[in-house]
Amino acid sequence: MSDKLIIFDTTLRDGEQSPGASMTKDEKLRIARQLERLRVDVIEAGFAASSNGDFEAVKAIADHIKESTVCSLARANDRDIARAAEALKGAARARIHTFIATSELHMEKKLRMTREQVFEQAKLAVRFARNQCDDVEFSPEDGYRSDPEFLARVLEAVIAEGARTINIPDTVGYAVPELFGAFIRDLRQRVPNSDQAVWSVHCHNDLGMAVANSLAGVTIGGARQVECTINGLGERAGNCSLEEVVMAVRTRRDYFGLDVGIDASQIVPASRMVSQTTGFVVQPNKAVVGANAFAHASGIHQDGVLKARDTYEIMRAEDVGWSANKIVLGKLSGRNAFKQRLQELGIEMESEGEINAAFARFKDLADRKAEIFDEDIIALVGDESVTAEQEHYRLLALSQHSETGERPHARVAFAAGAQELRAESDGNGPVDASLKAIESQVKSGAELMLYSVNAITSGSTESQGEVTVRLQLGGRVVNGVGADPDIVIASAKAYLSALNKLHSQTDRVAAQG
Repeated sequence: MSDKLIIFDTTLRDGEQSPGASMTKDEKLRIARQLERLRVDVIEAGFAASSNGDFEAVKAIADHIKESTVCSLARANDRDIARAAEALKGAARARIHTFIATSELHMEKKLRMTREQVFEQAKLAVRFARNQCDDVEFSPEDGYRSDPEFLARVLEAVIAEGARTINIPDTVGYAVPELFGAFIRDLRQRVPNSDQAVWSVHCHNDLGMAVANSLAGVTIGGARQVECTINGLGERAGNCSLEEVVMAVRTRRDYFGLDVGIDASQIVPASRMVSQTTGFVVQPNKAVVGANAFAHASGIHQDGVLKARDTYEIMRAEDVGWSANKIVLGKLSGRNAFKQRLQELGIEMESEGEINAAFARFKDLADRKAEIFDEDIIALVGDESVTAEQEHYRLLALSQHSETGERPHARVAFAAGAQELRAESDGNGPVDASLKAIESQVKSGAELMLYSVNAITSGSTESQGEVTVRLQLGGRVVNGVGADPDIVIASAKAYLSALNKLHSQTDRVAAQG
């Protein structure tokens, strides 16, 4: 059995299924490049058949990523598989990941198919996929709640058809570690040709055990691939957290006896990029990547760490990418220095025009903020990640007045396509007044589900504020993110960003694995 643990990242596919976490093609490509720097083995770039937008994102990632395997999800039908294969044509290393549900509940209620129909469909899908791509992965959706005898029969058949990876999902997060590990072990023993495939696990976090279940699948079950996401991003309670699995295996190599090819110093940059792109804030006490992960408040702990770090620290902060905020640029910095820093941060722009526009925004920020940190640069670029074609709404100007004893008032000017709109409104506060002013003209009717503010860098009242706004309209949930040293302006930007996503009407077909 291999002593290498394959890290399969599905942030861009399963992670994106979090309500409001959908990303643009450019955002997905930027994150994929960071995942490649992280040295992720497999990047699941999306579900190519779900929409034209997802197809283009998978294609762009396949065309640009050279070190990691690029994967597309596909339901067990010829149309989905052919679409995935088409999107992956430019990949240096490609994988098609096809799936069909195998639990009685899903087969009867969702698929309305018999066991024999599912069995045949799984075989035919893998056979067709294998003719399109050498590297095929098969997942029995809701595998953990499937009848083991039937599941073993399906898996034996798809391995015979050429599936190189067999992934067992705990789709609804129902498993507990000892039982899940034993389930994987027993399945491998039931399947005569199990040694012809790499076994994988894909766990959801509904009961808070996704990482523990995944590791049990590895240690007890013998799995050698873990499917996970940055920050544990994913629908409902999320997926297995990449950073926790990786650092558990690295820190306790004495127990696991496995190697991972991940460059751990890229974990925190990846975490920040995903958080800032999706607007899903990392909780301060989150393992490995939370702001408090290496903080010590207790006097006893502080004393111990000062004398010897390993008294209370089992990992070094710098090993996972934590470092003091580095001041990289200021108002006197030139365009070449700015361009160089973009490259160091892994931010690639398609044209000189885009670089010039980003530099202009940087100079504007530098006039208002003396010290520019890496996080500011990432937020500045992310704030403008919507292309001109998608950016229907754009903030032009905002003024607001607020004083004790008076009702706050805001005036806003913004573009809606080629039209310039102006509006003003009172509100309970300057943010409320600004958003009401925008809505008075747009009349979207969207429900505000979430409003949150984060400081992009710590330790200064001069820090940029990063605002996330989540809107719901007609069953669609979208996130908008805006950053600015002025929280009211950041709020208006975030609201308009969310309205842009609603306006784009991107079609999506949700899929679970």
